[in-house]
Amino acid sequence: MLVHPEIHWNTGNAGRTCLATGATLHLIEPLGFSLADREVKRAGLDYWEHLDLRVWPSWDAFEHELPTLGEPYFFSPKATRLVWDAPLGASNGVVLVFGRETDGLPAELLERYRDRLVAMPILSPLVRSLNLSTSVAIAVYEVLRQRRASIG
Repeated sequence: MLVHPEIHWNTGNAGRTCLATGATLHLIEPLGFSLADREVKRAGLDYWEHLDLRVWPSWDAFEHELPTLGEPYFFSPKATRLVWDAPLGASNGVVLVFGRETDGLPAELLERYRDRLVAMPILSPLVRSLNLSTSVAIAVYEVLRQRRASIG
């Protein structure tokens, strides 16, 4: 789930990851681009039409449905718990929430969901954050890894 994404190719790449893993891509408006833009479709290549995509008009509309979608985890470099330490594969449904590229998640969401915050491990002090679509891919595949480990 991307909250107010700004860069079309990040959204396209996240969509391709979601399609590859059987995940739904949720987008919260406003978006910094049009979904009709050829750049979004090019980033998703010819897969975009097959993507399970849900676009929400606002955070409030999405949050109202969130309990039916799964356990939410909010990604922020400000979190103290690493993605590896969050039980992402423990439930049937999990919702991975990412903020926009320039400034992440809104402060009110970080405060409201502070017990659900997780971060990517970044070992270099020279790096503030990872690219959004890279972070989505890491998190989605961590969910799959944890689910596989709990089954077998």
